[in-house]
Amino acid sequence: MDKMRENKDLSFDFDFLDNLVVGIGEVAQITSIPTRQIRYWEDKGIITSLTEEEGKNRRYDYKNIKKMLLIKELLDEGYTLDASAEKVKKRMEIIEETLNKLKKGSR
Repeated sequence: MDKMRENKDLSFDFDFLDNLVVGIGEVAQITSIPTRQIRYWEDKGIITSLTEEEGKNRRYDYKNIKKMLLIKELLDEGYTLDASAEKVKKRMEIIEETLNKLKKGSR
């Protein structure tokens, strides 16, 4: 019974993360990354907002928030933005593969 409950809780977490969408102001607050910098990273194609309509507030999903945090960490360690973006791209591929395996195992 406990094993079944653990799997259900894990599944809930995936559903939550899949549906998490946060505005640019909130992202800036929780990540300590200025909105100007977030917009710049998006202009460079490093991250992607979910809002496509002009004039609408940018909104980001968990995957892009995770990317931002990883890039910030690498920048703080002295990496350039381009090097950070490339390193994060590779990390995110590994994370995505791992999460997909976990999702399959929890259902």
